Amino acid sequence: MHRPLRMKSRKLWARLLAILAALLVAAVAGVALAFPSLASTFCPGCYGLTELKESVYTEDGLSGAQQAQVRQTVQQARRLVADFYGTRRSSPTVLACLTESCYKRIGGGGERGIAVLNRSVLLSPKGIDPVIAAHEMSHVELHTRLTSGAEVPQWFDEGLAVVVADDPRYLAPKPASETALKTAPETAPQTAPQTTSDRCLVSPSAPLPQTLDEWLNAASKDVMTYAKSACQVSRWLAANNGRTGLLTLIDDLNAGHPFPLSANPA
Repeated sequence: MHRPLRMKSRKLWARLLAILAALLVAAVAGVALAFPSLASTFCPGCYGLTELKESVYTEDGLSGAQQAQVRQTVQQARRLVADFYGTRRSSPTVLACLTESCYKRIGGGGERGIAVLNRSVLLSPKGIDPVIAAHEMSHVELHTRLTSGAEVPQWFDEGLAVVVADDPRYLAPKPASETALKTAPETAPQTAPQTTSDRCLVSPSAPLPQTLDEWLNAASKDVMTYAKSACQVSRWLAANNGRTGLLTLIDDLNAGHPFPLSANPA
C-alpha cells in the first residue's frame, strides 16, 4: 500500500535534485560570464590557459622567448617582494597573457595587471614586467599577512606596492649605495638594505584616497596619485625603521589596533 507513495517521494526528490543541479550549473555559468577574472583564477584551463610552471599559467602557442620572459618576470617579481619583506608568505596564481584577446577573455580591462581576491594576479601584455607583477603581488602579500582581515587605507596599500616594486615612474632613483641588484636564488635569505633617502617625486598636498572607490576616482583623474601615495609611504617607512616598522604595523593591525594617524597625510 505504501509503495506508490515511496515511488512518488523518490520521484519528487529526483526532481528536486535535478532542479538544484540545474540551478548550480546556471549559477556557475553566471559567475563565469559575469566575473571571468574570478572564474579564470579557479579554472585557468577553462579559459585556454596552460600551466607554464607551478602556479603560473599562460596562453598556448607562445614562443620559447615569450615563455622565458614570463618565467623571468614572475621570478624577479617574487624576489622583489621577498627582498622587501625579508621573506614571502603569499604564492598567488599568476595568469599571464601576451595577447589582448587572451587578457580580455580572462576578464582583464585596460590596466596592466590586477590582483584578484588576494589569491591571484592577472597580467596583460603590457604587464609582463617585474615592476608591474611585483606591484600586484605586493597587494596579495600585504593582505596575506593581515591575517585578522584588518584593512589599511587604499593609498597606503597602493603606495606600498609602488615602493615594493621600486617603480621608477613614481619614485626618484635610489642613491648609488642602494641600487645594487641581488642575483641570489629566490630561496636564499634576503637582506635588502632599508631605504633612508627621500625618494618623493610629488608630495601629497591634500588627504589621499581612503577607499577603493575614492582611489579609482582619484587615480583616473591624476595618475600621479600613485607617486603621492608612494611618497607618503616611503617617508613613513624611513621614519619607522623600514621593514621592521611595517611588520610591527601589521602585527598591531592584526591585534586590533587602528591604523596610526601618524601615517595619514595631512
